[in-house]
Amino acid sequence: MESALEQFLTTGVFAFALTFVRLGSAIMIMPGVGDSFVTARVRLHVAAALSFVLFPLIMPYIPNPLPSTLGMFTLIMMEFVIGLFFGTLARVFMTAMDTAGMVISIASGLGNAQLFNPSLAAQGSLVGAFMSMTGVLILLVTDMHHLLFMGIVESYELFPLGSVPDIGSVAEFFARAVSASFAVGVKVASPFLLLTLLIYVGMGVLGRLMPQVQVFIMALPIQIIIALTALSMTLSAAMMYWLGQFQQGMVFFLSAAGG
Repeated sequence: MESALEQFLTTGVFAFALTFVRLGSAIMIMPGVGDSFVTARVRLHVAAALSFVLFPLIMPYIPNPLPSTLGMFTLIMMEFVIGLFFGTLARVFMTAMDTAGMVISIASGLGNAQLFNPSLAAQGSLVGAFMSMTGVLILLVTDMHHLLFMGIVESYELFPLGSVPDIGSVAEFFARAVSASFAVGVKVASPFLLLTLLIYVGMGVLGRLMPQVQVFIMALPIQIIIALTALSMTLSAAMMYWLGQFQQGMVFFLSAAGG
């Protein structure tokens, strides 16, 4: 009885450690829970709670007997890399909002209005910070963060415990995610690019017809007013489109994990 209990405790502690490494590394950088305005203590508590719930599920995959010290270190490092990959992937899907906001800021003449973006923990555009924070709010309101946690659980199907990920496939998948995220950001900002083009064409024609008019002084206020008006009219549709694309990206990852 004592030997069985000792073996269970040893295996359970090792399983909890491996689960905590993968979930913790993913939660520390994933959108919503892993944003900079969430304290490290809260992220640590969420990772520990989820690891405590999920580690019994991966205990059957723990090698028996337990590997040596070098083998344990290798397993822990691989779990860290896999968790980092998944958290970064979810963060890439989130950066579409910052890309759209940056394009909108440049198109509306607000490109020089830079401020701290708490969602990305970096300097960003005014509209990008607003849309990033709105995106995080929508993720939490629509319970989309549950899909992120589900993706972490399903990642054990795509990357089994102790397996070495295919670097080429991971790099290709990550490159496609970055490309899709950038495309979504540009599509969200495409109406503002069209409006800016029309404004510049109109100001160019006005400058040719009335050379004495300072078109550059007139263009910027008009450009900002029109862009803010268009943003107020298209923001809800843009956020719903991004939310749908975010869900499709995560579901694609889950289907790949399940397959």
